[in-house]
Amino acid sequence: MGKMAKRDKKRLLAALMVVAAVLRLVWLSFGDTTTDEVLYAFRAAELVDYDESADQPTPLEWFDGNIPWWTSLSFHDHPPLVFWIQHVSMRIFGETNFGFRVPSALFGIAAVYLVYCIGRRLYNEWVGFFSALALAVSTNHVYISRSGMQESQTIFFILLSLFLFLRSRDDERYLIPTGAALGLSFLTKYTTFFLVPAFLLYLIFFKRSYFRSWKLYAGVGLSIIIFSPVILYNYLLYRAVGHFDFQFSFIFRQFPEVWRIAPGKEIGSLSDRIQSLVPNLFKINSWLFLGLFGAALLWMFARLKKLKEHVVPFGMLVFVLLLIFQIGTSFRFLSMFTPFFALVIGFAIAKLFETSKKWALVLVAVFVPLEIAYATHSQIWYISEGIPPWTHSRYLRYEKHDGGYNELGDYLASELSGKRPAQVFEMQYQFLNDLHKKAFDEAQGKNLEPYSAVIIYDDNVDHIAQLWVLDRLNIYHAWPTLKTEQYIKFLQANNLEDITDAGFDHYYVIIPTDEVFLRKLESRTQYGALFEQELQREGVVPISIKNSRGKEAFRVYKF
Repeated sequence: MGKMAKRDKKRLLAALMVVAAVLRLVWLSFGDTTTDEVLYAFRAAELVDYDESADQPTPLEWFDGNIPWWTSLSFHDHPPLVFWIQHVSMRIFGETNFGFRVPSALFGIAAVYLVYCIGRRLYNEWVGFFSALALAVSTNHVYISRSGMQESQTIFFILLSLFLFLRSRDDERYLIPTGAALGLSFLTKYTTFFLVPAFLLYLIFFKRSYFRSWKLYAGVGLSIIIFSPVILYNYLLYRAVGHFDFQFSFIFRQFPEVWRIAPGKEIGSLSDRIQSLVPNLFKINSWLFLGLFGAALLWMFARLKKLKEHVVPFGMLVFVLLLIFQIGTSFRFLSMFTPFFALVIGFAIAKLFETSKKWALVLVAVFVPLEIAYATHSQIWYISEGIPPWTHSRYLRYEKHDGGYNELGDYLASELSGKRPAQVFEMQYQFLNDLHKKAFDEAQGKNLEPYSAVIIYDDNVDHIAQLWVLDRLNIYHAWPTLKTEQYIKFLQANNLEDITDAGFDHYYVIIPTDEVFLRKLESRTQYGALFEQELQREGVVPISIKNSRGKEAFRVYKF
């Protein structure tokens, strides 16, 4: 950087990081828990590999009553690091949206700084700064950093591995921490395996002498040691049941009977994946960000003199592209492109800044506030409807739908605060009964007030939201919860005509409105509507639960 830049470098970088933090942390709890983030957070809450999936049972269910010790080393469908980190976070911040999302936000902020470091090491300070700025405000990275899914942490460890690998080009001692970072990335998500051939090819073409260095093999050994819990888990699982975990069994074409249906593997043909790539990128990025990336990429190719100068960002883009064609074009997978898009954009803006500071600053002054507005409107709050895709992404707003499940969760938390269940349901599996006993004993130890209550909810609530808002209360805190269909059948089986004759003192009957996401039409039932009609005939007046937009999301009949 120039003299002025050297003097103000830290101040500029600090301001950039503040922007990144604000976009990722402010109102982090906003948006209902209706996406796959719940499938991680629910299990992370107590580090229990169980999420009520009928299509994907886990070893805890297979071995119930005699669960092997090694099942705690990993999870049946993912490596364990994200679960472990979310578990610690929820121990600190509670079982809340903020509690399971804040690790993603913090790793997202750190990823912005890593992009700065990578751009600076590959090119210069200005490339690092403008690349980090592009990532800090990018709608897609804001989205993935505000979600409790794996990708924010995955992106961080990919970038950390890449940065340390770049450091090793000048100092081979960095091969050892590179191995450690790779091991952590593998513990985060198996898709990070693409780093191995990427780094290996670079060494073959540019650093063949490293194959004679013990530090390279020490780094490889360290990565294997860090990843060893998953290796041991799969080895012992194979010995016990004859196949690997869900992901590795799919990779090795094993197709075990217990996982005949493989949710998330319906990715279409290669042709389908190729055709959906660009449309899906436009669904989760602003037109401005993608347009700037496209222009910057074309400009870089037009001015390309030495391919070696750009082998790292171009190579990473190619490897991510090959990975995407293999695993599918889901929104969260496509997020792995974003930091490398930002590097291309940062390089182009930095070069423009060298020749014309005025036009570079004009470009930044237009791009940054518009991208912040787009990201904010797509993920943080709804100011107005706007005109998608010009003002926001309707697809990312869908991922952060403000229906009212959060408000329902807050209402139940308030009602049950300071109380413990007076009765506990018998569960299907012994390990679930053990969780109930643990929760019951802990509540007794705190001298909480016994409260005889049952929570009955309409069968039509969204099954993911149900898992977090309702079933979590039952499985981890022993509060009796059940669907209206189950309750009606219970009354019929016991010849009970009065809906209040089930032996509880307090009843909460939850009926959703169309403001919240519901189950698919083909899965809906009429039990909730019939139950509500009976309550209305008996003169029970509901409590209205409104979402943050003032719309009625639920009616709760408390009696």
